[in-house]
Amino acid sequence: MSLFLLKKKKQSFSGSQPILSMAKSKNNNTKKLSYISVPSQIINSLSSSSLQSLLLSPKKSSRSKNRYLSWFTNYRSPKFWVLFLFLFGILGMLKLGFNLDPLIPYSPYPCTTSQLQNLVSNGHLKSHMAIASNGENSHQVEVFNIVSHSQPSLSNGNLKSEVGVEEAEQSEFWKQPDGLGYRPCLALSNEYKKASVGIVKDKTKYLIVVVSGGMNQQRNQIVDAVVIARILGAALVVPILQVNVIWGDESEFSDIFDLEHFKKVLANDVRIVSSLPSTHIMTRPVEEKRTPLHASPNWIRSRYLKRIKREGVLLLRGLDSRLSKDLPSDLQKLRCKVAFHALRFAPPILGIGNKLAERMSSKGPYLALHLRMEKDVWVRTGCLPGLSPEYDEIVNNERIQRPELLTGRSNMTYHERKLAGLCPLNALEVTRLLKALGAPKNARIYWAGGHPFGGKEALLPLTGEFPHFYNKQDLALPGELEPFSNRASVMAAIDYIVSENSDVFMPSHGGNMGHAIQGHRAYAGHRKYITPDKRHMLPYFLNSSLPEAEFNRIIKELHKDSLGQPDLRTSRVGKDVTKYPVPECMCNDSRTHSYL
Repeated sequence: MSLFLLKKKKQSFSGSQPILSMAKSKNNNTKKLSYISVPSQIINSLSSSSLQSLLLSPKKSSRSKNRYLSWFTNYRSPKFWVLFLFLFGILGMLKLGFNLDPLIPYSPYPCTTSQLQNLVSNGHLKSHMAIASNGENSHQVEVFNIVSHSQPSLSNGNLKSEVGVEEAEQSEFWKQPDGLGYRPCLALSNEYKKASVGIVKDKTKYLIVVVSGGMNQQRNQIVDAVVIARILGAALVVPILQVNVIWGDESEFSDIFDLEHFKKVLANDVRIVSSLPSTHIMTRPVEEKRTPLHASPNWIRSRYLKRIKREGVLLLRGLDSRLSKDLPSDLQKLRCKVAFHALRFAPPILGIGNKLAERMSSKGPYLALHLRMEKDVWVRTGCLPGLSPEYDEIVNNERIQRPELLTGRSNMTYHERKLAGLCPLNALEVTRLLKALGAPKNARIYWAGGHPFGGKEALLPLTGEFPHFYNKQDLALPGELEPFSNRASVMAAIDYIVSENSDVFMPSHGGNMGHAIQGHRAYAGHRKYITPDKRHMLPYFLNSSLPEAEFNRIIKELHKDSLGQPDLRTSRVGKDVTKYPVPECMCNDSRTHSYL
């Protein structure tokens, strides 16, 4: 408020003054100063000429009985202006006193004023305040992101907004498991190191291997080929990738993997050569096709060592699962060294794979799904896609025509396989599982795998519930995937890279890719990996009378220990160390030196 100063001569008033209280003076001839309180907004709105006229205009001393009415009818009277300003100021103060809300910055969230002020004073909103500056709304203040998963509970400790609860559940889904301090440790024994000196210098024995299957299956065989070469003390010729019968991919080793990196990492373990030297080029290699499943190092030495020393070259085919999973400690560490360090994808593949992974992660965490819904998967497993009777009949007919494709147990019916957890999950089952585990509806999902049997319609349950659903074709810019077209192994490698970099990974069925990524994520610090407990959860999927809340609770309870936590291979005899790297390749003892 401003004080408006008026100089005026004292006048005598015959009546009482109900509005203005004038100071009385004992001396009528003495000039007095009167002060009138007027809102500053009103004074500022008056022009200088108006103020001047208000100060200097002569007063009228009419004493008629209509004196008060004349103030309103004669707008030039200074008494009229004084009364008008005084009343306007009183009304303004009353309005201001009864409505203070406009002074509080606008908040779109259901938070009380005191709670908002507490949050600001405690520093929780410092980085979330912004002032709009576009045109006439530049004076408004907006508060963003008041509720977040890291925000402490409100003052009473019991109140939680719906937004807060939802975000807490979402953050729980993205939460990583406790790795219990396990880190890679590939410290080799002194005996192994001493033997390495002679092995890497030997130029008399060479091992040639031909690996088959898809990219991930070939990858597993390459790991075992390096270990077998080490057992025999032989140099390993760069593995030959057999043309895939199903996909027709003619890629060579260097098309998929970084050959120079492969040689460099294994330089102190096994000598890697690109081809046979001239001294052995005319040698007819000894070919062995009868390697039994899970052969031990002693069996390999007793069977092949004399041959390779005599002939100089040994050729092995079909190494899938031929080498035992239970090896001495140093050879287990060598397996991990090959799988997690030496076998790096070729730079062009690594480049496009990392680009797609960055595009997925640019807007927050993402889930990678390996969907095993291709036609050959349903045929081989003896399972049915569950899309419609027509699709089931197609699968059954092909299985009857080609019974050799069935890799599942032939003495079990489809329903028995299903309840035993031997069938891949279809899109509806994957959707229900993800929802029960707390996956938010806005979750970004990358799906890896071949074309699903039934096309896009087979994915409708997933895309309907989780609309942010992408594969490599969706993420790639025009022409980016063209250099890799019609090369299934390269496409599988791209899927592997994006899946490996995801925040959460889940396969719909087992398989070489799922197993390899499980080991990779464990070796990287036990990043979240959901293993569907199909055998125990499917009965609940079939129980339509179970309330959704109870269903979700049961599913979460079943999977609380299947989220990628450390899982010791010693409790899983016969399992691959590249799937379960603890304890042979990882340890939580700080005294053990890490390979990295």
